[in-house]
Amino acid sequence: MEQIEIHTEYIPLGQFLKLANILESGGMVKMFLAENGVFVNDEFENRRGRKLYPGDKVTVEGIGTFQVVQQ
Repeated sequence: MEQIEIHTEYIPLGQFLKLANILESGGMVKMFLAENGVFVNDEFENRRGRKLYPGDKVTVEGIGTFQVVQQ
């Protein structure tokens, strides 16, 4: 599980996917989530604005699992 550091209280899912270098742009994020979705703490999620907090786990099928950590 790869740890991704954030410098704020939370990060929106769309920004997290860009920060983790999973997707490159906001347009790609919107399309990817609409077609595929991801799992946040083992629950299906497709909202770009979903707030992720330190300790949350994001699983992207075929890519890997990432954990949000506070710097």
